Amino acid sequence: MLALIIIKKISNMNRYEELKKMVLDLEDDFIKFYDKDVQAAGTRIRGKMQELKTLAQTIRTEIQEKKNARSDS
Repeated sequence: MLALIIIKKISNMNRYEELKKMVLDLEDDFIKFYDKDVQAAGTRIRGKMQELKTLAQTIRTEIQEKKNARSDS
């Protein structure tokens, strides 16, 4: 039982790490777009921001489900 709880916590933290990595990966393209006016970087940013939005929604849904499961018990 304890192992299952630990695995769930690790998996939840993986979501956080994934989110953090996505944001950090945007840095170079933000610099290229805003400081160097590289238009292709703007296209990459928009695509990555859409992925970020999707991940954020997934995390929000998981959190809401977990919150609702706690209040049901």
